[in-house]
Amino acid sequence: MQTYQLRIDGCWRDSSTGEFFDSFDPFTGKPWASVARGSAADVDDAVHAAHDALTDSAWSEMTASARGKLLHRLGDAIAANSAELARTEVRDNGKLFAEMSAQTAYIPEWFYYYGGLADKIEGSVVPLDKKGYFAYTTSAPVGVVGIITPWNSPLLLLTWKLAAALAAGCTVVIKPSEHTSASTLEFVALLEEADLPAGVVNVVTGFGQEVGSPLVDHPLVRRVSFTGSDATGSRIGAQAAGGIKHVGLELGGKSPNIIFDDADLDAAVNGAVSGIFAATGQTCIAGSRLLVQSSVHDEVVRHVVELSKTARMGDPADPDTQVGPVTTRDQYEKVLSYIEIARSEGAQLSLGGSAATRPECGDGWFVEPTIFTGVDNSSRIAQEEVFGPVLSVIRFDDEAEAIAIANDSRYGLGAGVWTSDMARAFRMTAAIESGTVWVNTYRAVSYMMPFGGVKESGLGRENGISAVDDYLETKSVWINTGSPSGNPFVLK
Repeated sequence: MQTYQLRIDGCWRDSSTGEFFDSFDPFTGKPWASVARGSAADVDDAVHAAHDALTDSAWSEMTASARGKLLHRLGDAIAANSAELARTEVRDNGKLFAEMSAQTAYIPEWFYYYGGLADKIEGSVVPLDKKGYFAYTTSAPVGVVGIITPWNSPLLLLTWKLAAALAAGCTVVIKPSEHTSASTLEFVALLEEADLPAGVVNVVTGFGQEVGSPLVDHPLVRRVSFTGSDATGSRIGAQAAGGIKHVGLELGGKSPNIIFDDADLDAAVNGAVSGIFAATGQTCIAGSRLLVQSSVHDEVVRHVVELSKTARMGDPADPDTQVGPVTTRDQYEKVLSYIEIARSEGAQLSLGGSAATRPECGDGWFVEPTIFTGVDNSSRIAQEEVFGPVLSVIRFDDEAEAIAIANDSRYGLGAGVWTSDMARAFRMTAAIESGTVWVNTYRAVSYMMPFGGVKESGLGRENGISAVDDYLETKSVWINTGSPSGNPFVLK
């Protein structure tokens, strides 16, 4: 069985307690790796290593241009090892190799992009309203950043945070999900190939109360960036507020995928099915609420069910597999419990509705692609994040009702609109309360496009040029060039 240690100050080491915990393969339901169980003492060591690298090391003395070149080298190292990283993710979280390999092959682009931005971070000269002063602004790294990542797409979502943080000159301590730590540890092993100075990136694996909470609380951590559930994000936000820390939260969603009767229905059906089942529903932007206009409702439902029936389940490492297992045993049981909740609420089961017992699923944590129709938007199955292969179909009559249903949620992360009417597309994108709206497509992301949510889907944005700003502090500088009073509040 593979064994993984902590990565602190450029060195591999056991945890301070010497303990390990198992990581399970969702396809077999059996442990495949043993991971060091970190503690608060390990977090303290890692944060101090990051702080030392920030204030007194080759990293702190590095020019922005040199930092950018280093990020480019890191991107090259990831590109050369992307297939192996993808295989590790598949083994650890059960997502499809086709999806994970596409993600890991795309990840280098973030480091190239932010590597190019590193030396474009500029201050400005401010034309003051007062005579006798020269005033300008500069930007400095916010400090040590605590990064806490989820289990569904560990490396991609880590990259969204890490690339911008490093471009800004920050140092980091990463706490990956205890369910999927292996790929992060394989990833940081590549830092040596990029000549990243010791202490700039550290990884402490373990559990929330033993590692995550001490990381958020540590006085030397100045920003916390978290992706995960809204319940955990709320706790982290409140905890970080006690230390007046910067916080970025990318949380859950209950995304509406809206099909109008003038849409290309073949494309819309494909988008609906891939939007919920392609990642086994284990993505914060899963199109878990399918809103269908009444005039095409029955036709769309029929085609969605027919297409979903053809989904090939099985080994996620097999490139022909289309639906893989649920990543954790607890999540598998949660998904099945929500199916029972939907039944009890009176939703009509049109497909699936049980654990998968197909021979190709073996002993893994598989749930059949499940579709409920006749769903009321006020029901739990429509309001709460299931995070599994469960689709709720909701009927609407007109544009106004579609908007009302779409916005009747405490979440606002993603949304889809399928229509051939561009005027309607613009009206809908303006009216829907969501951080991202896709029109005639779904789940597209780019390092260039900001990503984040509104309402209880989170705080802040990742990706794009402005993401670097979240890892910077602005410093204002006043220089007296001959003011007689030296008092900036005296009008001249």
